[in-house]
Order: sequence, then structure tokens, then C-alpha cells
Amino acid sequence: MDISHLLDDLNPPQREAVTSTSPAIMVIAGAGSGKTRVLTHRVSWLIEVERLSPYSILAVTFTNKAAAEMRGRIETQLNMSTRGLWVGTFHSIAHRLLRMHWREAGLPQQFQILDSDDQKRLVKRVIRERELDPAHYPPPQVQWWINNRKDEGLRAANIDAEGDHYLSTMVQLYHDYEAACERGGMVDFAELLLRSNELWLNQPVLLKQYQERFAHILVDEFQDTNALQYAWIRNLSGKDTQMFIVGDDDQAIYGWRGALVENITRYEQELAPVEVIKLEQNYRSTQTILSAANGLIEHNQERHGKNLWSDGEEGEPITLYAAFNEQEEARYVIDQIEASIADGADRDQSAILYRSNSQSRAFEELLMQRNIPYRVYGGLRFFERAEVRDGLAYLRLVANRNDDAAFERVVNHPPRGIGNRTLELLRAEARRVNQSLWTTAQNGSAWGLSGRAAGALQKFSELIEEIARECADTSLADSIETTINRCGLLEHYAGQRSEKEQARVENLEELVNAGSLYQPDDEESELDPLSTFLSHAALEAGENQGDAWEKCVQLMTLHSAKGLEFDQVFLTGMEEGLFPHSRSIEEPGRLEEERRLCYVGMTRARQTLCITHAEARRLHGDTRITSPSRFIREIPADHLREVRIRGQVEAPVYRPGSSLSSAQPTANGLRLGQLVAHAKFGEGVIMDIEGDGSRQRVQVEFSEVGSKWLMTDYANLQPQ
Repeated sequence: MDISHLLDDLNPPQREAVTSTSPAIMVIAGAGSGKTRVLTHRVSWLIEVERLSPYSILAVTFTNKAAAEMRGRIETQLNMSTRGLWVGTFHSIAHRLLRMHWREAGLPQQFQILDSDDQKRLVKRVIRERELDPAHYPPPQVQWWINNRKDEGLRAANIDAEGDHYLSTMVQLYHDYEAACERGGMVDFAELLLRSNELWLNQPVLLKQYQERFAHILVDEFQDTNALQYAWIRNLSGKDTQMFIVGDDDQAIYGWRGALVENITRYEQELAPVEVIKLEQNYRSTQTILSAANGLIEHNQERHGKNLWSDGEEGEPITLYAAFNEQEEARYVIDQIEASIADGADRDQSAILYRSNSQSRAFEELLMQRNIPYRVYGGLRFFERAEVRDGLAYLRLVANRNDDAAFERVVNHPPRGIGNRTLELLRAEARRVNQSLWTTAQNGSAWGLSGRAAGALQKFSELIEEIARECADTSLADSIETTINRCGLLEHYAGQRSEKEQARVENLEELVNAGSLYQPDDEESELDPLSTFLSHAALEAGENQGDAWEKCVQLMTLHSAKGLEFDQVFLTGMEEGLFPHSRSIEEPGRLEEERRLCYVGMTRARQTLCITHAEARRLHGDTRITSPSRFIREIPADHLREVRIRGQVEAPVYRPGSSLSSAQPTANGLRLGQLVAHAKFGEGVIMDIEGDGSRQRVQVEFSEVGSKWLMTDYANLQPQ
């Protein structure tokens, strides 16, 4: 058998991973080392060489984009359809299982998925029903708390809150939220995985069936798994299952949302003996960038040691720029980008990375001033746009009248004279009789609504029923078109002539196109197409990935940059308290995660990397003197080249020996060559002076810490 197409383009460690026969394999895949290639070749190897059925393979990823890329590559390699192959995210695979085994999972057949926004609406409702103050129990916080408990595998009934009033109240809200979801036949994203894991625990016969089916389980980005995801995988893996995980503990940056880098060590211990294969050859960055990143990450203690290397070019040194403030930092960065564009570089190959979203403002302002197209990563995707979510809510109500979140979203949108007071009374009665809002609304006048309010609710109910009748026995696209045309949203937005409202109309019309192009999976083909489409839309909206980029300069947080790469990267705001963040400095575990985040940012660069920091930055309304990040000091100095751009300073430059050396002293009475003392840095000599007034700064050569630029208004330098 000719298997050259599966092995020839692999390096030795990649080939070892693809062909291994060990029962438990762990691939430590460094940044840019070709982990996707290894995963896809591994699946192709199992099917073509080991003659396994695609139905016996489960591959789990963290994004729909990664799953689609894996499917596409496998189809190309094998020249065959992969529709029988289970490849998807944790949530999409859990959703697929629950659709197939809804009865065993204790769900209605046409259950609906709550997206984050509708979940928040439901949380707000249960807080109101408990008559709690939202200031003390903020809905986003309650929502986060509930989701975290689910990610830990905990139901409200499993949490012991005795003696703790706050915790008891949170548990009560969790219980009320669970009851509301149960009544409405709804599940949120965290529930998908929790309910799916409970399926394994409560249905041992079904679990054994899937353990026997999935002889091979492959998991990508294993360092990002949380407690529940790890448990789900471990429960599904039987004694004869071959496990193949790919991860990188040096790129574990999601601890704040429950990811446990410790799962890599736990896997290695629980499945021992585990074959560990390291992918260290990098196909992305220059050797200089890799050596600098290696030097930084070596300061972390708990890690699988590895050393990234490249057989490509050595590359330019990493540029280090110390700016006066955030405005000068932005000016320097944008100047460099403009220069690269003038030299023929594509705009979208320049990326500005920062630790906090608030840092983007200075860059955005300057980019707009210079008419340079840019995009802030994380813009709203199609299914996340408000008008599209409104249309989906109508569709959800057509599919399931008991969907309380959908009911509340659209019952008075467009306006129908159904006010907040009517909804409050409706919610109270629904809770009293333990029914959905829809069912309770059908006889409003019988339990106390005014004739006008009851009539408005009745007209809304009749509209939904009419839409449902017109959609019966029609195609998915026709059902969506009928609903969008009849619900009143199109007419509502079309009557407003602004460009924004016209864009809303176009988005609603595009929703019909989305329905016409939607194709369910084979095992969902027997289910109601509208329900599966709505689940697809909710899952797509829940994935935090941006659309395909236009030719724009890219701005993004370091967390958003993971998985991306650019020719030119600017790692900005590298200052103590900002990066690493002040909240992480006193906690070793969090500090190590911040260092991993810096490592991720550095390894996004293919050709050039520039690190910038400001000596003064306005934060929370105050201008603060800052010091360079410790991460800069941890990068080997021989890979750094410090630069200064004098021509951009508005005030005169004072240099020793120049005709300006005898210029007037600064406001603090300091002169060039003067010996001074600083409370933190010790004694030093003034080597240079820039600017005047509140913008004045001096360069001091300190005997202990070297050269520093300091603002004279804040440095409190004492003449010696």
C-alpha cells in the first residue's frame, strides 16, 4: 500500500505521533509545530492504513472552525466524504447525543438551546420573581455562577449552602432557573455537556454502546479542558479505547474561565503508561523569535520542558520601544505599520496585541485619523446580531410555544401594547400555576388581566399560531421566510430610513438564505429541520470566533490572538501592573498564566516582533508612572534591540556636549550630568532631557538598574 501521501510531509516526531500504536498517547505540540496536520493525518492513517470505520472515531475540538478545517483536510487526503466521522466541539457533539437520546436524557424531543443573551433574560426573570435586588445579585454574576457550577458537574441539589445566606440564595436562584428551563424545554450551553455527562452516568448500557463504538478518541487543545469536559471524555473512554490527546501546557491561558492545565498531568497519571511525543520544530516564526519565547517561558516551573526551533531564517532582533505615554506608543506603532504598507506589505498582516480591551482606544483614534482601515477582533457575528436573534426567537416560538425566553424577547417587539406591568403579572401567574408564559397567557382575563392586556396577548398568540399553520409542511427556507415576513420585524425596520435599520432588514433577509443553505448531519436528518437549524444557529452564535478578515490592520487582546499568526506583531503595554496584570502578580499560578499569555503573543509573529511599553500611562483617570514588565527582563537580552525615535518628540532635545547643554534648568532644577537619587532605583546621573512642563522627562543612568526614562513631575528625583 502506498502511504507516502500520509507520511512524506511529516517530520520524524509528527510521523511517530501519526503511526503510534500505544493505547494512550500525549502529543505536546509547541506553537506553530503543525498539530492540526498531525491530528488530520492521524485520523486518515486510522481509516486508510488500519482500516478502521469512520464511525469508530471521535475527534473533539474547541471551535467549529477547527472542526471544519479537520474535516476538509481529511476529505482531501482520503478523497472521500467524512459525514460518518464524529468531528466537532464538545458542545456540538453533546448536542448531537442529546438530540439522538432525548428520552434517556429526560428532555422533550424538540428542546431548544438558550444562547447567552436569552439565558441572561431568564436569569433576570428568576431574580425578579424572588424579589431580590439586582444590585446585590447582578444577573451577569448569577449567570456566571450557575454556568461555573455546571462546568464543575454540580446541580443545585448537590450544593451544600447551610449557614451561608448568600450561597443559599444563589442555590435558590439556580434551582428556580433549572425549573424554568425544565418547564420550557430549554438547555443552555453548559447544560449540554452536563446533561450529556449525566447520560453516561445514568445510562450504563448506552455508555457501554458508545465505548464500544468509539475505539479511538482524539482531543485537541487538551490544556483548555475544564473539569466537566475531562470527566465527559474519561467516562466515554472504555478500557479498550485508544486515547490520543494534543495540547501545550505553555499555551494554557484560559484558567479564568475554568480550564485546568493540570488535566494534562492528570491524564498522564490516570492512563499510565502514556507515550509522550513532543513537537518542537516550528514552521511559523524566525529562530530569533523562538529563542526569545523559549527564554521567557523557561521561567515557568510547572511545565513539560520543550525547546522550539526552526530550520528557517535567523530573523531580525526583537524591537523594544520605550514610549513617553500611550499616545506616543500608538504613534510609533502606527508609523511602523504605515512604513511596512508603503513597502508593499498587506495591512491584515500587521497585528496590534494588548492585554486589556481598553488599550485599543489610542490605536483606534490614530488609525482613524490616518484613514487606515482596521478591525477590532471580536465584532458581532451574523447570528449574534440583535435583529437576527429577534427573528430566531420568533422561529423558536413557532417550534416550541413553551420557550419562555423567546416569548419574552418578542412578545412586544415590534411594540404591541404589551407593557412591563402586563409581563410582570403574567410571570407571577405562570410561576404560581407552574406553567409556561405561553400557556398562562391563553386565559389572561380569567386570572386578573385587564381586557385590553388580555386582548393584546391573545392577538400575539393568534399571530404565532397563524405563522405555525402557514409553516406546516413547508421547507425550512419557506418557514423562515414566512415567519420573518409575518412577524412584523421587516416592516418595523423598513419604515426607518437610516443605514443602520436598512442593514437590519438585509440581515433578516439573509437569515432566509442561511436556512436555504443549511444541511443537517446524517443522524439529524430524521429530526425536525427547524429545530436542528435553531440549534445550529445557537451553537454558531456561542462560538467566539471572528469572520474572515478583510485587508485591515488587526487589533485584538492577547487571549483573542491564540490560534492566529501575522507577519508583523506589536506586543504593546508591556508594563508591570498592566502585563502582567496587577491581580496576578501576587499569585504564582496566575503569574505563570500571564507569562504563558505573553509567550502566546510572541509566537503569533512570523517575521518581525516589536515590544512596546510606556513610561507613563493614563489608567482609571490618573496618569501613572510605570515600569517595564518583568517579562521584558526575562527575554534574553541578545535577542532584543532597543530603539528610540527622536524626530517624533515635539519639544527640543537636550544632549550633553551640544549647544543646548547650558539651556535653562528644568522645573525641578535638574541639569544634564547631575547626580540624583530615586526612591526605588537608587543613585544615577542625568544623561538626557526631553520636553517641558508636564511632558518633561529625563534619562537617568542608574548604577544598579541601568538606564531609565522618567517624568520629572512624578519621579521625585533628589539632587545629590
